Amino acid sequence: MVKQRGFEVVSHKANQDINLPQRQTKQAAGYDFEASEDFELPSIWKHHFLTGLKILLHKQTLTEDEFTVADKPLKPYLVPTGIKAYMQPNEVLMLFNRSSGPLKRRLVLPNGVGIIDADYYNNAKNEGEIFVQLINFGLKDYHIKKGERIAQGIFVPYLVADDEIAPQVDRTGGFGSTK
Repeated sequence: MVKQRGFEVVSHKANQDINLPQRQTKQAAGYDFEASEDFELPSIWKHHFLTGLKILLHKQTLTEDEFTVADKPLKPYLVPTGIKAYMQPNEVLMLFNRSSGPLKRRLVLPNGVGIIDADYYNNAKNEGEIFVQLINFGLKDYHIKKGERIAQGIFVPYLVADDEIAPQVDRTGGFGSTK
């Protein structure tokens, strides 16, 4: 049988007891992804973010340096999964929040939906390891434990436009490589 879509552990984490994503119930659409290691996710409310917010609330202008310092905690963190996904060329793996992430732990995917293209698999930069972008909007730092479920993925076919000029560029890197 020809493999059409699925998951593998990346080679540099092959001996680290990583679980492949799986659906939790018969009718579940999403495959739950786990963190491949312990990971500390700081709260966005720490550091100089509140100082910057206070300046803006008082209708003052942030200097470029103040903006840079205040904006830094808002940058998402990339939580490793140790997993890569293979699929057909006309498919995509979409990553979503788990319903318990925002509700119970205050963790969200800031991009709303993560898109894993078929050509991300086995790319030269990171072997196609899937990282989940997360922001912690809770008041406390959150410690993600290895094996904790952090996102869910759904394989979806996609369509292209009739008059599209098909891209001729091959993927050369990993996360965010097509800029």
